[in-house]
Amino acid sequence: MIADLLLGGIADTVAQSLTAIRQRAVRKPGGPDPKDDFIAIEIHDLDRKNSLPTHELIPSSRHLPPPFDFERLTRFMSYGFLMAPIQHRWFSFLSTTFAFTSKSRTVPALKRVAFDQLIFAPLGLAAFFTFMTVAEGGGRRAVMKKFQDVYMPALKANYLVWPLVQILNFRIIPLPLQIPFVSTVGIAWTAYLSLTNQSDEA
Repeated sequence: MIADLLLGGIADTVAQSLTAIRQRAVRKPGGPDPKDDFIAIEIHDLDRKNSLPTHELIPSSRHLPPPFDFERLTRFMSYGFLMAPIQHRWFSFLSTTFAFTSKSRTVPALKRVAFDQLIFAPLGLAAFFTFMTVAEGGGRRAVMKKFQDVYMPALKANYLVWPLVQILNFRIIPLPLQIPFVSTVGIAWTAYLSLTNQSDEA
């Protein structure tokens, strides 16, 4: 649980750092420089729908966001802390329900992945966006808007990343190490979710 709390904090720190790089670049006169701002351009391309209007490229300092949002960091760490025991129970359920045999490890692993991606992944994403929106002070309308804007793109991205990761996880990684493994790989994923969650508020 402590490891998930820390890894959630690391992931959001990465996401906030990427956001800061993007904001510095797009506020330059003329926008990002292809020679100096490659990372910012890549982030900007992922977030074109929220590009800043011309008159906001170089806003006054009082309109800039804080250099680091500690409340946002706390929300992500809290979510990781709360989800850790649920993930542990889920992985234990999968390992018991689809136990490996001396004859086969691949088929049970594929069944675990199928259950994980068809049941836990959609519900987990729903829990994430709901928790974050409510923790940010949003109500029912804000939650519904979040789902309309970012849930399906995030779920599609999930299916591009996690099935292969989970096949490796369930097929090779021992049960006590599965959550730390997923959490470590999940640093990049959580950073993506942080950017996605934040982009809807921009």
